[in-house]
Amino acid sequence: MVRTMVQLTEEQVKALKELAKARKTSVAKLVRESVAQYVSAAQKEPTMEEKRRRALDFIKKIESGEIQFYDVEGKTDVAKNHDKYLNEGKDRSW
Repeated sequence: MVRTMVQLTEEQVKALKELAKARKTSVAKLVRESVAQYVSAAQKEPTMEEKRRRALDFIKKIESGEIQFYDVEGKTDVAKNHDKYLNEGKDRSW
């Protein structure tokens, strides 16, 4: 193992000490477990380029008509005609 120095807030240290006591383990072990969990989760997260590619693919599917979105009444043109639909609903009392 490699020794390292980390600065934590007083609240973080207090919480870690309480958790370590409750689990009957060391603060160092909790920190190692936390870092391992964070690194594992970060590796699974897609890169910005992957997110960009997914977003562009999604936009292409919408533009091609492969994917359509519907509101609760089944309308697909709400983005274009939202003013019209809002005016139709003026007389309704909610």
